[in-house]
Amino acid sequence: MNILDQEVILEFFRQNYLWFVAIVFAGTFGLTYYLIPKVLWVTKEKNLLTGMNERSSHSIAVPSFGGVAFYISIIMVLSILQSMRLTYIGNHLIAACTILFMVGLKDDLVISTARVKLFGQATAAMFLIFSPEMALNTLHGFLGIYEIPLAVGFIIKAFLVVALINAFNLIDGIDGLAAIVGIVISSMLAYVFYIAHQPYYVLVSISITGILTAYLRYNFSRGANKIFMGDSGSLIIGLVLAFLSLKFLVMEPHPETVKAGYDPANRLLFLACLLFIPAFDTLRVMFLRKMSGNSMFTADRNHVHHVLLDLGMPHWKASLGIGILNLIVVWTFFFFVNKLPQAWLIFVVVLLYSASFLLFSKLKKLSEKTARQAIRRSEFSMNSK
Repeated sequence: MNILDQEVILEFFRQNYLWFVAIVFAGTFGLTYYLIPKVLWVTKEKNLLTGMNERSSHSIAVPSFGGVAFYISIIMVLSILQSMRLTYIGNHLIAACTILFMVGLKDDLVISTARVKLFGQATAAMFLIFSPEMALNTLHGFLGIYEIPLAVGFIIKAFLVVALINAFNLIDGIDGLAAIVGIVISSMLAYVFYIAHQPYYVLVSISITGILTAYLRYNFSRGANKIFMGDSGSLIIGLVLAFLSLKFLVMEPHPETVKAGYDPANRLLFLACLLFIPAFDTLRVMFLRKMSGNSMFTADRNHVHHVLLDLGMPHWKASLGIGILNLIVVWTFFFFVNKLPQAWLIFVVVLLYSASFLLFSKLKKLSEKTARQAIRRSEFSMNSK
């Protein structure tokens, strides 16, 4: 029996759907877990270590090529899934991932300009937004809007893809954060696609969950096995999450998803909650930079993870807390989705974003106050001597 034969794979998939999902998770987990030490060995042999600057949250140089393992694992899964002929869009995703992997890898090695990175992101996005399977021609009644011109659909899709790629890249600032948030998003989407009877997208979602779960073991390591995902990793994961979010936005309504609270008219609101951490953190940082008179693209320490680190939290606590916050926002959406009309549901989502903004503003002031007190104590101690 040839286990790579299309008919053999399809037959096993049809008869053992959930086992197939479990095997994909285990396979991507195992492959990533196996590949990362190999990547670590090469990067250390070639002295390809990440430099540090004033915003760095680490005190030692660490390899940042976890994306190499991500890319190999994702391409392996997508190639096998393409042999099943569940959908042709996998070829588009492979092309998009390859483009962003090269852009991210170049940035990890020699630093790319923002213009080069944006061009690469736009090129990769084109493979997804122009795919017939991703056609967006209706908002299903969101704000009373149903049919929309294809041009408007293209703009919405392009914005979603490019914005999420960059937003996910921005939250990759401390150990575990991007991975934990990615696991929350991908596992939730896997469940949504499962009840919507979209097996291909279940498998892609669960493969991301498997990859990121394996990566956490090395990202949280304090020894020689520590690694970062780098731009090559964060850009690819952001792209695949954007791809899955896009499919959720455009897929045909299914009775079981509507019953579970996924009313097509509320899809944009659900995505605003599911993608809460990357969306909220990016909006908050850009707003603060604009209000302070700085460029919105100037790097600083205003990200939510920086706020928690400045309060003295270790990386794992800050990352876990932010991941739990994302889950709370999603849970709040589901609590109200079948109880409130859309107008009130929009109010709830806006309130969640506003309350989180106020919370982190208070925490930021507290961290600054704590830092000033620490400086005074240090100066007093020095003067006493």
